[in-house]
Amino acid sequence: MGFSVLGLQPELIKAVKDAGYDQPTPIQRAAIPVILAGKDLMAGAQTGTGKTAGFALPILHMIEQSKKTSLNQRSFLHGSAVSLIDSVILL
Repeated sequence: MGFSVLGLQPELIKAVKDAGYDQPTPIQRAAIPVILAGKDLMAGAQTGTGKTAGFALPILHMIEQSKKTSLNQRSFLHGSAVSLIDSVILL
């Protein structure tokens, strides 16, 4: 099972592959979907098993997702403001 089945954004998966990692470790397979689902998680594993990436990758995913959502919301608001201005001018 590769990183692509964990629900991460394609850009993150590409960066992970470019860094030389093809398969998630057991802690990453367990942690990433839970964190992406917005659930609390407490986990432990030996040093060098990928814990940091297991927690950081979903956080980076959420940051990128929130940037895209913010841009879409701004576009929507901008379009609504233009419609409102057009309506006022037409009156």
